[in-house]
Amino acid sequence: MPQLLLEIFSEEIPARMQQGAARDLERMASERLKAAGLTWDALTTYAGPRRLTLVIDGLPAATPDREEEVKGPKVSAPPQALEGFLRKTGLNREALVERDGVLFAVLSSKGRATADLVAETVDQIVRAFPWPKSMRWGTGSLRWVRPIKRILCLFDGKVVPFEIDGIASDAITEGHRFMGSGAPLRVSDFADYRAQLEKNFVLIDVADRKLRILEQARAACAARGLVLVDDDGLLDEVAGLAEWPTPILGDMDPQFLALPPEVVRLSMKVHQKYFAVRDPAREGLAPNFLVVANVEATDGGKALAAGNSRVLSARLNDARFFWDEDQKVGFDAWNAKLSGVTFHAKLGTLAERVERIAALAREIAPLVGADADQAETAARLSKADLASGMVGEFPELQGIMGGYYARLAGYPDAVADAVRDHYKPQGPNDTVPTAPVTVAVALADKLDTLVGFFAIDEKPTGSKDPFALRRAALGVIRLVLESGVRARLAIFVANHYQALESRSSMARGTQKYWEANEAAGASSPDIRRKVAADAMGQAIFAAELVLEVQVVSDLMSFFADRLTVLLRDQGQRHDLVAAVFALGDDDLVRIVRRVEALAAFLATDDGANLLAGYKRASNILKAEEKKGPLPTGMVQTGLPNQPEAETTLAFAVGAARTAVEAALETEDFAAAMTALAALRAPVDRFFEDVMVNSDVPAERENRLKLLGQVRDVMGRVADFGQIAG
Repeated sequence: MPQLLLEIFSEEIPARMQQGAARDLERMASERLKAAGLTWDALTTYAGPRRLTLVIDGLPAATPDREEEVKGPKVSAPPQALEGFLRKTGLNREALVERDGVLFAVLSSKGRATADLVAETVDQIVRAFPWPKSMRWGTGSLRWVRPIKRILCLFDGKVVPFEIDGIASDAITEGHRFMGSGAPLRVSDFADYRAQLEKNFVLIDVADRKLRILEQARAACAARGLVLVDDDGLLDEVAGLAEWPTPILGDMDPQFLALPPEVVRLSMKVHQKYFAVRDPAREGLAPNFLVVANVEATDGGKALAAGNSRVLSARLNDARFFWDEDQKVGFDAWNAKLSGVTFHAKLGTLAERVERIAALAREIAPLVGADADQAETAARLSKADLASGMVGEFPELQGIMGGYYARLAGYPDAVADAVRDHYKPQGPNDTVPTAPVTVAVALADKLDTLVGFFAIDEKPTGSKDPFALRRAALGVIRLVLESGVRARLAIFVANHYQALESRSSMARGTQKYWEANEAAGASSPDIRRKVAADAMGQAIFAAELVLEVQVVSDLMSFFADRLTVLLRDQGQRHDLVAAVFALGDDDLVRIVRRVEALAAFLATDDGANLLAGYKRASNILKAEEKKGPLPTGMVQTGLPNQPEAETTLAFAVGAARTAVEAALETEDFAAAMTALAALRAPVDRFFEDVMVNSDVPAERENRLKLLGQVRDVMGRVADFGQIAG
């Protein structure tokens, strides 16, 4: 079947936009061609520095003829309804078909040539393409990331004729800007297109460009006994900068290796797009770099390497200046500067944030086995490097530089490491610190962020999360779980909310009330006592207590959502997390253990059958609750004519309650599930042998009490009502 080949050739496309553009081209072409009634075998897109390419195999020559039946009004409908239907379909009354008293219109349409549809589709795509940034060029109103030079469009080997703002479609493309033949390349299909471009030093597939970079870069390093420092992000970027990437190994002044390796690597990466290199025989970096050129130089790249070495030296000289100057300043001066830096208009300055983090880190320290003084010290140093020259130049080094400066200033390694790593983990693939002081400061930093922004109602909405609160919550969860921190998270949130409130401008009512009483000479304890007899004070505190409860509730629900996502990625069911969280527990370690035990229990026959019995019991109780309050109290045994199954279940529930409570007390959740498993057979037999809604009121009441106890005992382990199945 015919093939479609489209290339939009332009000036240089920024590397960061290329792969997104390839995805957008695939999506837009697929949506529009499907809407037109076309199908195909394979659709592939490519993006490079100067071109977007689309190839579709297996397209039909035309869309099929269509016949559609549209239901109209009833024969007895008013004339106005019939007239409206006729206008809509473009038919007359005689063309309608009557069936079972209803009128139908049969609409037929002829298929269209695929080439015509392609011309319309390309025009729509080009005019509506969602570039993150675009420019208007030429004489028309068309916007594109850079000026378009050519449009190649072939269907079944023939040019699809159209014109977009003066650019006519053709079968011509161009090779490499410098190394190509310079002559236009006329192609016949995708295979010819790809082959001719490769002969003219253009690799259209980003995967091919990456492979060429890695193979040649590693070979160049190996020839001198060196090893390339892998950097996937940089590889993605440089693969979008060159159509014919050619790695060149260069030398740099060894004196720059006295700088922290992160500084050297970042200077190379951010400013120059160079890869770092290391010597496997020693620690640290080698005095070399690897640059990816877009040409194959006749001298083997010697001149290019020398020129890039001079540029890199200038960059590293700047970095060395910041390194030297920062060591003359120190933490006291930097922390003083933070008093003039606003963290958020409603949350105060960075200096105020540091005070909150320090207090919280000290509170968390005993729970993670950290020295409280060291945790507080590290927290007070944690944000200081934001005012340093190096971090001002390289924001990506925040924390890292603080760790270096803290070590140089003579602080203990535990403190310096905590300053360095307290931002971790910064994503799902980032490592989680385990050093106790680091864990304390990292938790304090993230909890302060979460509590603060939830307190001012800046919660994430939909896909928007400008303050990275989802990442912060996931960081808290991973830190807690991997460190085994046993803490009531809700209590920490509530306590920190109160601390935040007392230090910020949020509690304006309380603040004014306090100030008014202090002006009258009352001390804080006096004011608190006065609240009990002061209606205004009571109203203020009641309102703020409601706000505090809401903040804590919202944030705990947010943690539940993030934990659900994390556990789901690990293979756990989301409904099990909801069933455990419904108990009101806020110890994340205990919650995860419960979920794991619950998942194992439900995977057994006893668990699955008991869940079914629970739902049956719950449905009966819910139906009875609609009629009035359920009966409560002791379940009677030994009643006249009482079925054995009822008595057996009553004793089984009592035994299960005792066993479950003992197991939960020691957090042996597997034993708790085992205790519940003992209820499976008695519950099954009860529903087989016993009529709950007996005509005898006393029997019915006793059996409802028994089902209520079954629900209550199981509810001590999890809210089984939230479990699907």
